[in-house]
Order: sequence, then structure tokens, then C-alpha cells
Amino acid sequence: MHIMSRSLAEQESKMHKHVEETDFPSINRGYNRVFHPNKLSLGLVVPLENYSKGPVPIMTRHVERAQLTEELGFSALWLRDVPFNVPSFGDAGQMYDPFVYLGLLAARTERIALGVASIVLPLRHPAHVAKAAASIDVLSGGRLILGIASGDRPEEYPALNLPFAERGDRFRASFEYIERMWDDSPVFENTYGSPDGGMDMLPKPMSGKLPLLITGGSQQEPDWIARNGDGWITYPRAIVTQKKIISDWRARIMTVGGPFKPAVQSLYIDLAEDPDTPPRPIHLGFRLGANHLRVHLKSLEEIGINHVALNLRFNQADTETTIKRLADDILPDFTD
Repeated sequence: MHIMSRSLAEQESKMHKHVEETDFPSINRGYNRVFHPNKLSLGLVVPLENYSKGPVPIMTRHVERAQLTEELGFSALWLRDVPFNVPSFGDAGQMYDPFVYLGLLAARTERIALGVASIVLPLRHPAHVAKAAASIDVLSGGRLILGIASGDRPEEYPALNLPFAERGDRFRASFEYIERMWDDSPVFENTYGSPDGGMDMLPKPMSGKLPLLITGGSQQEPDWIARNGDGWITYPRAIVTQKKIISDWRARIMTVGGPFKPAVQSLYIDLAEDPDTPPRPIHLGFRLGANHLRVHLKSLEEIGINHVALNLRFNQADTETTIKRLADDILPDFTD
């Protein structure tokens, strides 16, 4: 019993030392801005509006709100890949195709990181994903963070004549194909196609590659995720549970010999006017006051979460007012 406790303590000590001495890799402007060891940064999920009564937003003042988010100092905007409005899912996301919409946001913003969480790789050909993503990265000045996933809506697969059961294999093959597209005139064999080196895909990402953040399990082995992803996007959980999951993931990264990598999670919030309003659970988040939100975010920072993407879908107050209150009351505690 004493031996096991000592072993666990030594492992935790090594992990803390690894955290203190190691920085995240430098990949591109967006990734480098958002992620810093032992720090938590804040972003917002698009649509920036309340659409709690139905699955489809109206995208009110969506560009102006994105620009406000940048002006106030949030580190990232996050889009989702929702090709179909699936009734059982109940959320159409921002409606617009993520790459088309990222192009618009790249033109209308200057500094804020542009993330997508996440592109469903098995539903798209990886050549198209690679070209669209590199194009956004160049057009935005290196601000794209590319979250990727295997997909969690079974109804989408037969609509595209694709087998839902094979999404894990397709995800892995797509990931490998996309990474090879950063090479000059690549030569390789893949189930999606086999470039022969006689042609090349342009543009290349500004810094030579894109950050690829894997969402959830994506039907892959944990060691594969730890070895291959440039970070991990996960879901909100109780602090104690999330701490163990993040610690286990980082320990796995150390075991496979990878560099230190960031962890991201989402959080739905309904920000109450009274800053002392205690937390009350809502879908994947809380209704709560600013003081309790700050405490919760600090707890996430302490357990190793490096970025939280706040979702205002169920927020009852005026959206612009809430964004400004977050910037005034919360953001100063999570910026350098």
C-alpha cells in the first residue's frame, strides 16, 4: 500500500515538473496566442446569441459580435461542423459551412484565433479539408486552430452513403492524409487516394503545418491520441473527474514521449446579473454569477485546462451586455 502511494506521488511530482519546465510547441499564430502552460485563456463559441427555444439561430449581428469579442480581448472564436440540422441533435450550430464562415471572419478580424471544434473528418475528403484549412490559415495570417473529430450523429452517415461503423478507420486515414499535404509534392498510399509526387497542394500553412486538436476519443486508442494530436478537446465534467482525466491524458503523453500539449473544454453559461448567484446546472454548464464563474474557471486552470470555450446559447441576458461583462469581470483574471 505504501509502495503504491509512493509510486503515484512520484508520478504526480514528475508531471508537475514536466509542466513547470516545458512550453507548448510553437505551431502558428493562433495556437501560440491561445495556449500557455499553467494558464487558462477564454474564447467564445459561435453563434454569439441565445437560441435556447429551438435548434436554429438567427445570426443576429454575428460579424459585429465577433469583432466585439476580439476588441475586448478574448483569445479565440470557435465554430462547429454541423452539415445537417439533425432533430435528435437539436443544434444547427452557426448554420454556415465552417470553412466559408472562417473565411469571412478572417477578413473581418485581425488578431483573434479562429478555431473549429470540430471538423468531422470522415464526412469530408481530406484533400478538401487540407486545402480549405490551409487557405484559412494563410488568409487569417496564421490564426487557424483545427479541431477534428470522428462525428457523433449517426444520421449524417447514410445521408452521405458512408458507414457509421467505419468512422474510426476513416478518421485515422484522413488525419494521416492531411498531415502529408503539408509536405512538398508528397508521395504516399492512403485509402482516400495516393498522390504520386507529380503534383502539389497549395497553399501550405503559414508556418508549415496546422495545429490538429483531437476531440474526445474520435474512435481511437488513447495512446494514438496522445501521440498524434497537437492538443485535446474534451467536454465539461465535475472538477474531480476532469482532473483525473486530464492527468491521465498528460501522463499518457509523457509515456509515449510526446511534447507537452494543451487541453481545451467547452462550457455553456447563463450569466446571472447578480455576481453572487450560486451555480445551478444547465446543459453542459451552469447558470451562475460572475464571482462563481471565476472560481470555477480558476479550478479548471488549476487542474490543467488551458482554454475554455464559453457557449452563450442558453444565456438569458442581452448578448453584447454579457460579452462585455465577461470581459470586465472575468477576462482580467485569465490574461497575461
